[in-house]
Amino acid sequence: MNHELLIALALKKPGTSLRYPFEPDLPVLYVGSKMFALLGHQSGVPSVNLKADPDTIWLMRQTYPDTVLPGYHMNKRHWNTVILNGKLADEELENMLEESYQLVRRNLSKAEKEAIWGPGQRKS
Repeated sequence: MNHELLIALALKKPGTSLRYPFEPDLPVLYVGSKMFALLGHQSGVPSVNLKADPDTIWLMRQTYPDTVLPGYHMNKRHWNTVILNGKLADEELENMLEESYQLVRRNLSKAEKEAIWGPGQRKS
């Protein structure tokens, strides 16, 4: 999977937007006002930072030691950097993207949740 496919997949999710808050060549995916995927490069190879459950984050790092690393420039307890080197199945990466989206979405304010999903909707 590459950055373009990840962006296309993420933008299908409700409330998602693509922004460039840091540099013009560093796309960031947001749900509401919070980031859930930061796309970049590690040693010239495409990568993405994704939020993960702190109770199970170590499992992905252990399973894919040269592909899933502690989050680069992020809180390493909550974020992984995934190297897009082809060693991780697309389905697994899609699951990690979904988990990041869901974890971040849960922490949106009530007003943001209602703006995205409508009043009274329980989406977290």
